[in-house]
Amino acid sequence: MNKKWAALGAAVVLAASLAGCGGSTMPASKQAQSGPVKETMKPFAVRQVVAKDNTKGRTVMWEMPSANEESLEYREQGSESIYTVPATQKNLKGNKGIKDGTIYTAVLDNLEKGKTYEYRTREGNEVSSWYPLKTDDGKAFKAIVTSDSQSSDYRDWKNLFANATKAQEDASFFIALGDLVDNGEDEYQWQTWMEDVEPAISQIPVAPALGNHEAYSLDWKNHMPDRYLTHFSLPGNGDEKMQNHYYSFDWGDVHFAVLDTSLTEEGEWLPELYEKEKGWLEKDLKGTKQKWKVVLMHKDPLQYGFADESRPHREEGFSEEGKTFMPLFDENGVDLVISAHLHTYRDRGRIYDFQRSGKGPVYVIDGLSGNVRYPGLWKRHSLDEYVAPQPETDNYSVLEASDDRLVLTGYLPDGTKLHETVVQK
Repeated sequence: MNKKWAALGAAVVLAASLAGCGGSTMPASKQAQSGPVKETMKPFAVRQVVAKDNTKGRTVMWEMPSANEESLEYREQGSESIYTVPATQKNLKGNKGIKDGTIYTAVLDNLEKGKTYEYRTREGNEVSSWYPLKTDDGKAFKAIVTSDSQSSDYRDWKNLFANATKAQEDASFFIALGDLVDNGEDEYQWQTWMEDVEPAISQIPVAPALGNHEAYSLDWKNHMPDRYLTHFSLPGNGDEKMQNHYYSFDWGDVHFAVLDTSLTEEGEWLPELYEKEKGWLEKDLKGTKQKWKVVLMHKDPLQYGFADESRPHREEGFSEEGKTFMPLFDENGVDLVISAHLHTYRDRGRIYDFQRSGKGPVYVIDGLSGNVRYPGLWKRHSLDEYVAPQPETDNYSVLEASDDRLVLTGYLPDGTKLHETVVQK
């Protein structure tokens, strides 16, 4: 499955990337030196990651078998002027048959709004092929939403994502709502996931959220999500210790706040996670000037009872994450909350002060995008307005944002429409 790794001798890195931390930026770009180059460089896991302001910024990451002085070159499409920024590099041991290697990160922060660029990696006089990059134009947009792609066999996930990107060719970016892989310390799974989202992830950026499965060791014990934190260099949140755990970004007229909901798994190392995150979130939501506010979180704010009688009895209600964050959503005018974790697609409508209301955020839980299915596990919650047909299979969603509304539509892998949620002011 990991053909690029076999061909290149396999390489990976697992140390925190410095780019994007604490609001730091790369040195200013400069015009690349002229001279003949060979298009023989073969980076793998080439990926774009959202920036805080995507009208002018973007983070680009790639991997190589060895550590060398590498850089990123870019130009406006059709231009002869090529510019370059240096790349940071980090190394760490691989596992599960994946050899050691290097991950590179370059930050672009002086792009122009609504323009089409192309970029390539460079090492000496060797370069990669050009990859497309388009900045946010501030207008209406579409984003693909995936969740819980964790799998025992990633072929279903690969098929779903390929179908989604083919059907939604005009998507500006895609969201991955946590549990990207089944075991966060298994590098073979990370490299499989990276391959399965090619070539889209080199052409449009990903906005990932941290899930609980990212925080497990190879022997399935709680573990810091080191590999997730390394594979995605995310916008700064002002706290170096919490860098890449939670962040926010803008696209069009929407402000996205992306949460880390894995206190149970990370609490041994970050007992203050939720308290610090709450302080950051309140400041973040109050500070945005965007028209719409959307929260992305892995664990769901609602608590469901088990329909499976072999499971322990549990009353419906609200999860620890719901009790922690929902009051902040109410107080700060959040319009839409998209969660995951339970592997079931449900629309709960507007909830305010922990009850059905004509105001407050609309809550939708996305289903699953991998092959880990829980047929018949959950009861219907009294706040559920729509439940996907059971037994549930894999699915994905598409978020469309315009001036007057947000529309979230669920789809099966073959494009069959499940449900449409419309949010209006």
